[in-house]
Amino acid sequence: MVRYILKQIKITGNKCFGKWFAKNVVEETIDLDGLADHMSHHHSPYSKGVIKGLLTDMIGCIKELLLEGKNVKIDDLAIFSLGIKNKEMAVKEDDFTVSKNIGGVKLKARATGDLMSKSLNLEATLKKATFVNGKLTTEPSNGGGNTGGGGSSSTPSTGGDESNGD
Repeated sequence: MVRYILKQIKITGNKCFGKWFAKNVVEETIDLDGLADHMSHHHSPYSKGVIKGLLTDMIGCIKELLLEGKNVKIDDLAIFSLGIKNKEMAVKEDDFTVSKNIGGVKLKARATGDLMSKSLNLEATLKKATFVNGKLTTEPSNGGGNTGGGGSSSTPSTGGDESNGD
């Protein structure tokens, strides 16, 4: 279940100033060790250690391939690629230098297959959540709080921590 809280846009000058939008609540971040443990409990003949070793090697290989200028596609997960963070534009081609004009590289991941938004929209269940005494709770359903499937994928610009992944 995807839980959300309501937030109000408080940036003056924003065309959506004062309006409310839903923001998902991340309840926990699972690391590689936790993922391996979770996978080992899905009727797998492989132990947590074997799975973690395989995933660790996969991550190293993906990094190696990306640094060789290749993209890596893992079906039903993502296409991983690198992008360039440009620091400053050069007026002329001859003026361009890596140190002056490039700020670095960034990892990009585009969802594929079962992790694409259209697929997730069909399977997601949403429920409003609140914080009571610093603890996350889910409000009782009022007939409209639980929404499965469909929905719009447009998100208002908040100027906050959301990123477009580019």
